[in-house]
Amino acid sequence: MARETCSPSDPARAAAAQRDVVAECRRHWWDPGAPLPAGDDLLSVLARAEYGHGAARRAADGLGADDRSAAALRRAARLGAPGSPYGLVTAAGGPAAVRSALAEAWAESVAAGHRDRATAALRSRLVLPLPAAEAGCLLDLADSHRLRPLSAAECAARARSGDPQERHAALRYLSGVPDGWRVLPARPFAAADPYEQILLSAAWERADPGSAVGARFRRAVRGLPSRPATGLVVAQSMLTGRLREPGAGLSGGMSVLVAGLGAAMAATADVARVLTVVLMDVAELRHGQPLVEQLGTGHWVVKIPVYGGDPVDPASAPHHRPSVAWWAARLLGLPGAGPDVVHARFADDSSLALADAARRCGSRFVYTVTPDPHRVMADRHRGVPPAAHGEPASALRLDLHRIFLGDRLVDRADLLLAIPGRPGGPELSAHFPVLAGDGAPRLVSHPEGIPAFTPRSGDERDARALIRRLFRGGEHPDGLDPAARRMRLILSVGRLHPVKQQDRLVEAWLDSGLYRVTTLLLVGGSPAVASTPVEREMRDAIDKLLADRPDARRHLARWPALPNRQIRVLESALASGRWTGRAVYVCPSAKEEFGLAVLEAMDSGLPAAGPRRGGVPHYVRHGVNGFLLSTDSTPALAEGLAAVLGEQDGELGRIALEGRRSVGARFSASAMAEALVAEYRKLTDAVPRRRRNGGSAPPPYPRG
Repeated sequence: MARETCSPSDPARAAAAQRDVVAECRRHWWDPGAPLPAGDDLLSVLARAEYGHGAARRAADGLGADDRSAAALRRAARLGAPGSPYGLVTAAGGPAAVRSALAEAWAESVAAGHRDRATAALRSRLVLPLPAAEAGCLLDLADSHRLRPLSAAECAARARSGDPQERHAALRYLSGVPDGWRVLPARPFAAADPYEQILLSAAWERADPGSAVGARFRRAVRGLPSRPATGLVVAQSMLTGRLREPGAGLSGGMSVLVAGLGAAMAATADVARVLTVVLMDVAELRHGQPLVEQLGTGHWVVKIPVYGGDPVDPASAPHHRPSVAWWAARLLGLPGAGPDVVHARFADDSSLALADAARRCGSRFVYTVTPDPHRVMADRHRGVPPAAHGEPASALRLDLHRIFLGDRLVDRADLLLAIPGRPGGPELSAHFPVLAGDGAPRLVSHPEGIPAFTPRSGDERDARALIRRLFRGGEHPDGLDPAARRMRLILSVGRLHPVKQQDRLVEAWLDSGLYRVTTLLLVGGSPAVASTPVEREMRDAIDKLLADRPDARRHLARWPALPNRQIRVLESALASGRWTGRAVYVCPSAKEEFGLAVLEAMDSGLPAAGPRRGGVPHYVRHGVNGFLLSTDSTPALAEGLAAVLGEQDGELGRIALEGRRSVGARFSASAMAEALVAEYRKLTDAVPRRRRNGGSAPPPYPRG
């Protein structure tokens, strides 16, 4: 799988590639006296267009209209001076990422007191025949700020549009308009579509509480009891991947974190209820699953329906942002919800939609800020030609968009949380110069942690079954040669994704010759029949590496993702040494923000190795309680692997024991929960419930 983009073609561009162009441009934006870097690759040109001042932005002259529009809207949002609403509405016909930037500039315009002009500007466009996507965008801009450019009667036809994007936006808009209930359809346009069925029902329940059509929505949320009289209600999000499927598709360690942390917070004295907010696909709706479901004592999952059959990822999230924000506001506004605090952890449009909902509900907003993708921009995107198209250019634009989203999430936050050990440190401040300003939100560090593993009576049986499956035979893709049972084993667990670099691990294992004397088990990814395109690409890359290595294939097994408890049972079984040779856990990622899977392996008693880049060095001391690997090239990783696997059993055992002790002493989920809840309590005591944009919420419109 290609990780490098086009190489610089001359010395000047090669020198520029050694610098962090985006970090320097961002520094220039907040400090115009700082130099603005040169460079003629696409990254440099786009960064100067977005962050340059005055004449320095002339690089944008050669860019396309969408790039120029995105850069201008991002600048306007950051400045808090978006200009005329009449100028802003012309961007509604752009692609989804431009519309996302428009939503941020629009919020600044409304917050500046331009409500009447904003309403008039929306109406000036909506009375015209418009493409469906543009009309839908304008209706969502109106509803998100309680602007009413069209009467219910004027919008009625759009609620019956043949285009689902326009139709769904019209339903959302009509649900909040006076007399909207008079023109809302009684039946969905797409009668068999479970998403449209629940959307129409929710729209009716908002417009006319208790109506017959709203009954489907009421049934879907009836599992959430009334809000407790005392104690905090905390909402946390996992809006990428599936909560119950860690390691499959887009699901990673975050699913383990939020599940364990939610239970731990619910057990604290100050928290009455935890709501874990996730996305829900059409298949789940079709099977009649509720929108609210109890996970444990005091812990509920709140599911936001998403239209379409594909998983929502950072690239598709801009398209879904308006609907996710609308649904989040409906669900977090339920009588049993009303969170005091809403906490997001990822820089994408889904998190920004949750921030929109927090504003609408009057909740305080907390954001875990990390320099992702900031820290890898130069390495990942250097040298892409200005006229490039296809995946390299699209990936670059998406990462620049995510950096903008990170800025907006920082701007929305009442409290910022940092990865442990780096609050306000040089890396974070280098990538977020705004944090040095007087008006920046409070920034604190908090401990990370993992749920304690509690043994059960069936663990021995499950461990034996997993080991039997593992050594079923090297002729099977998911099995190892039984003759290799006493060899040392390398275990790696994680979703199949380029940033996790499983293909690089396999290549390093082969190049180092370790395949002759060790076995390798990769766990992660959806089952083959349900693989995402990214997972298929990673599997194909590994297949290509093994194509002419039949001897190596017998020493490598690949399993799809397992439930977290089975992973912990497997790790404990491998650490015991009863059924295999000495096992070592290896995380080959390009970077890990923290590396919860590494912590779990250490807690299970495995000697663990992780990347030097990212959060792992915060808790792993090389050669003391684990190992640090250079993962930025195959030769470097191969050298590191050989060194780790070359250690004597006694030394590996000593390091594994020290790793287990350090996790137990410093990284429990209960300690993390207590620290977070203490920060939430400080925040709620200091910041009253309010709306960050637009003042107090207007009362709901009465029927009639």
